[in-house]
Amino acid sequence: MSKFHEPVLLDDAIKGLNIRPNGVYIDLTFGGGGHSKEILKNLQDGYLIAFDQDQEALRNGKWNNDRFIMINKNFSDLNKELQRLKFCNVDGIIADLGVSSYQFSDNNRGFSLKYNSIIDMRMDKNLKKDGVFVVNKYSRQELGRIFKEHADFKNPTFIVDAIIKHRNKHSINTTFDLKNIFQNSIPEQFHNKFFARLFQSIRIEVNNEIHVLKSMLRQAQELLVPTGRLVVISYHSIEDKIVKSFMRCGNFLNSQEKDFFGNPITPFKLITKKPIVPTDMEIKLNNKARSAKLRICEKI
Repeated sequence: MSKFHEPVLLDDAIKGLNIRPNGVYIDLTFGGGGHSKEILKNLQDGYLIAFDQDQEALRNGKWNNDRFIMINKNFSDLNKELQRLKFCNVDGIIADLGVSSYQFSDNNRGFSLKYNSIIDMRMDKNLKKDGVFVVNKYSRQELGRIFKEHADFKNPTFIVDAIIKHRNKHSINTTFDLKNIFQNSIPEQFHNKFFARLFQSIRIEVNNEIHVLKSMLRQAQELLVPTGRLVVISYHSIEDKIVKSFMRCGNFLNSQEKDFFGNPITPFKLITKKPIVPTDMEIKLNNKARSAKLRICEKI
């Protein structure tokens, strides 16, 4: 399990699910199985269904347990897979978003700033489009869009210009190829933050993460029984804004609809008015936790 990562905010997340011993629960991001293992401890006659699109995670999910089902699919297939298994509703859903420590440390995947590897960035290796395609084939307009939408660069023109100028002479194939384009133009004290955002935007595009997250949230709303819980851990502001808006308003516009009498219309009751964040001690023990935000809601 440690090959992937220690689960972030584990106790708070499991407590937030409010597990019923005979309930049906979904772990949408199995990874090393940390959250799933704790959910199973709390089940008696219930079932746990885990999703992970990364084939490497399957090795962690070979558990001899009749009440555990592992599915090697993207969690956007949630509804379809539950229908196939003949589960109509569920009592709780947990999603620990982002990239696992294993994916960051695999120097053949292109997720990390540390290793000089092909800019792959596919969480599912069966995807056709990888990071090399994005940086070399995307138009000026498409590149500008992903750097704005996925990394919140207010004016990414200089980034787009630098990439296009470089790729007109040499293709950009590795993580260090990409870093070298900006090595001298970005002050050294800003390198980590700049490159983290740059890589994040490409990774989100490759894996279609924003669309997939929104699709999952809509499906979760449909599948949860009344009083069923949705627990989501996010690691950057773009994801967190989407989760926050959906839990509060039932949409992605962050605008509260109201009925004829002015009462708010929402499918959820907020369990966390503000996100739960890790303690200093957890961050010290697990650096991945430093940007984590945990939000919990309950279906009305």
